[in-house]
Amino acid sequence: MPEGHVIHYLARQLNQAFAGQVLRVSSPQGRFKEEASVLTSTRLNRAEAWGKHLFLDFDVPDYSAGAAPGARSAQHIVHIHLGLIGTFKIEPYQPGPPVGQVRLHLHRIDAEGGEDMCMWGNALAANLRGPQWCRLITEHKKDEVIAAAGADPIRDDDEANAEKYEQVKAKVQRSGKSIGTLLMDQKLFAGVGNIYRAETLFRLGIDPARAGREVASDHLDEIWDDLVSLMKEGEKTCRIDTVREEHTPEAMGRAPRKDDHGGEVYVYRRAGQPCYVCGTAIEQKVVEGRNLFWCPGCQQ
Repeated sequence: MPEGHVIHYLARQLNQAFAGQVLRVSSPQGRFKEEASVLTSTRLNRAEAWGKHLFLDFDVPDYSAGAAPGARSAQHIVHIHLGLIGTFKIEPYQPGPPVGQVRLHLHRIDAEGGEDMCMWGNALAANLRGPQWCRLITEHKKDEVIAAAGADPIRDDDEANAEKYEQVKAKVQRSGKSIGTLLMDQKLFAGVGNIYRAETLFRLGIDPARAGREVASDHLDEIWDDLVSLMKEGEKTCRIDTVREEHTPEAMGRAPRKDDHGGEVYVYRRAGQPCYVCGTAIEQKVVEGRNLFWCPGCQQ
């Protein structure tokens, strides 16, 4: 499942390509056909991410009886969650149906309703495939989704998010669950996934089995600050790099990591391999259905 940095990266890419533009919206697969017919030929105001949730805000007119001139429809936000297999890719636009089971298809149209064939020299489209959710919602429902989500490290400069983090700290310090488990709870740490969970705990030398109530307040702040730093950098590059300068392939004279997720990491998917810091073999176990990786030498 994509972690939060990927969703924020995607929101930024969608804004650069389509924000402020009138879009052709369709559902080639058919499962979002009715909603797409409401959205097509309307303007995308902006894309926004909170944790693993993506929101597309369209300027949909309200055509209901008695609606004020210029009023927007109540349902004007597309709420997307990619889940385990979903992808949302910006791709070169090709006339005709897109390849694969596309739930949501976007591309620009010109002022006369024709197809856009000149975006950055080539027309662009965005194709959503295999999401867990793709639904048309109201602003109120969006607020409810965000209210139920945890604090998002990439939004650390957001005042509402800062308040959420203080609430998260209090919940963690009352919990008997392990910090490794708590970091994966999207109602606490929005956008944090298996990789960031494992890597941050390693970088700070924290045993993932330690109970939340046994993690001091200043240590929780260190976890949060490290997540902010790592995930913001990940949003820029759309990859996860967590090793410090002295542990890069160049500094250590080792081969670069080869993995579908890309990026240089300390413990994630390195079970049985020696720790870059102490040489101890990295360990792995399943915790609540997810693989947890840690170094027993560095994380005592």
